[in-house]
Amino acid sequence: MKKGIHPENYRPVVFKDMSNGDMFLSRSTCKTNDTVEFEGVEYPVVKLEISSSSHPFYTGKSKLVDTAGRVDKFMSRYARSRK
Repeated sequence: MKKGIHPENYRPVVFKDMSNGDMFLSRSTCKTNDTVEFEGVEYPVVKLEISSSSHPFYTGKSKLVDTAGRVDKFMSRYARSRK
């Protein structure tokens, strides 16, 4: 790898999937103030809403998220339009 091409703050960072709690270590320049212990070492942590470990495309599981009945409302409108 060439020397001097990465920024000064390129460091190991833990990315945590908040939907299932999975964590993985990578290198990044993401700014964060939070830290977490991962494999016995303290690292900065970046919290993710979704990652490949919880995304339905990668897991093969279909997950329907219903927020305030929006899906039901759509399905009832769709059923009326098909008649």
